[in-house]
Amino acid sequence: MNIDDQILFFLSALGVFNSVVLSFYFLFFKHHKAQSDLFLGLLLLSLSVRIGKSVFYNFNPQLSKTYLQIGLSACFLIGPLLYFYVRSILQNLNYSFAKYSLTLIIVIISGFGFLFPYKDNPAIWKGIIYYLINIQWFVFIVLSIYEARQIFRKLVTNRNQISYHETWVLSVIFGVSAIWLSYTLAKYTSYISGSLAFSFSFYISFLLIYYVKSKASVSVTLKEKYVNKIDEKLVKEIQEQISVLFETRKMYTNPDLTLSILAKELHIRPQLLSQFINDNLKKSFTQFINEYRIDEAKRLLKGNTQFKIDAVGFESGFNSSSTFYSSFKKITGTTPSNYQKDNFYS
Repeated sequence: MNIDDQILFFLSALGVFNSVVLSFYFLFFKHHKAQSDLFLGLLLLSLSVRIGKSVFYNFNPQLSKTYLQIGLSACFLIGPLLYFYVRSILQNLNYSFAKYSLTLIIVIISGFGFLFPYKDNPAIWKGIIYYLINIQWFVFIVLSIYEARQIFRKLVTNRNQISYHETWVLSVIFGVSAIWLSYTLAKYTSYISGSLAFSFSFYISFLLIYYVKSKASVSVTLKEKYVNKIDEKLVKEIQEQISVLFETRKMYTNPDLTLSILAKELHIRPQLLSQFINDNLKKSFTQFINEYRIDEAKRLLKGNTQFKIDAVGFESGFNSSSTFYSSFKKITGTTPSNYQKDNFYS
């Protein structure tokens, strides 16, 4: 390769490499993983496979047809993973449905690939499969935008109120859309444009996410320095941050959650969080967290859950059955079993 091709290859492959590393972080190394982290990790991995195939094929047209088949097959997962990621962030996901849907897609595309491999049927893969991929991908982008319509409305009307996690959603949707558009228009531009769009979207998204997170952190930190009694604006900000954190990641289900861990996630001092809970909410930290855990337990008890009652307690974040039973009775005035009987069919 000449120097221009080497630079092009480097820029195209750099985003792929970093995306693989990040996908492994979300899938295997991130502490207190939420459902959204799983879908984001799988989405980044699928994108990496698809884009990586494009990069290597562009600079080595003799690349094995097996790699081309794997790259195209990964495309069938990108749209659904984007959709499930957005719904999981918004706490509007049926996890079992998502799991079985992804399994079915993998089985179908694997079976089709076994019966009609790319090397023996290139016309099918370059024709109908390629168009099916683009159509399916586009449909899920539209569905994802619809699910996140409130965030997009906020982007237009009050962008200063967009949270850190909402910035993730917008960045991922815009990035995946840019990659889809680049590949759709590849015949009019360049085959490598999708790879370049991926690298560009990848870094722009993370710069934006880093900026929003840093801005939120600095905003709260600066206010802390001048506060003895927490003012109403800061109280509201802390409340909103806790709500977003608990809704998107359900940190209260971590039995080892402490005030210091929560304060670190909120980017505020533990003393300020303690003051907020004690003075403004008139509660202890344990009572504050247990109320969220009991709400989670009530949600599980109402549904057709496969968990036994003791398992519901552990799933909600309690580290012992006795603590769960006593806390549930104290907060609701009834036992978990009676609550389940009264609400199972409601």
